[in-house]
Amino acid sequence: MFKRLYHWTLSLAEHRHAAWALAAVSFAESSFFPIPPDLILVPMALAKPKKALFYAGICTIASVLGGMLGYAIGALLYDTLGQWLIGLYGYGDKLEALRAFYAEWGWAFILVKGFTPIPFKLVTIVSGLLDYNFLLFVLLSIITRGARFFLIAGAVGHWGEAIKALLDKHFATFLAIILACVVGGFVLAAKMF
Repeated sequence: MFKRLYHWTLSLAEHRHAAWALAAVSFAESSFFPIPPDLILVPMALAKPKKALFYAGICTIASVLGGMLGYAIGALLYDTLGQWLIGLYGYGDKLEALRAFYAEWGWAFILVKGFTPIPFKLVTIVSGLLDYNFLLFVLLSIITRGARFFLIAGAVGHWGEAIKALLDKHFATFLAIILACVVGGFVLAAKMF
C-alpha cells in the first residue's frame, strides 16, 4: 500500500495539474488541513529535481496565502469557526496567557512555529485572534515558510539520489515520522500554554 502511495506521489509530478495540487495542499495546511505539504513536495522534487525550487516557491506562496485565510478565521470568524478551532486545538481556556506571550514574543512564535512540524494553522488563527500586526505576520510567514520549503528543496536537490534510495526502501517509515511530527506538534502546541 505504501509503495503504491509513494509511486503515486512521484507520478503526481508528471500530471499537468501537479503544481495546482501542491498549491492546494500548501494553502489548506496553513488554515484548516492537518497534513503538511512536505508529503507531496519531497516526492515531486525527487521526480523532477530541476523543478524543486519552483515547487518550494509554490509551497511558500500558497502557504502564506493560506496563512492569511487562517489569520482571517481568527480575526473575523472567532465567534463562530475560530472559537471552535481554538477549542479543538486546546487553546480555549489559555487565551489570556497567549495574549501576554504574543505581546512580547509573537514574532518569535511565528518564525519558530512556521518552520517546525507544529501545524502552522495554529499560528495563523492565533495571530488573527490576537490581532497581531498583519503586515508583520505576512512578512514573518514568508520568511519562515520560505526557509522551510526551500531548505527541503535544496536538500532534495543536493542529496536527491540518496533521499530517493532511502524513500524507495523506507517510505512507510517516512510517513510514520511525518504523522508522528504532526500529532506531536498538536500535543506540544496544546501543552505550551
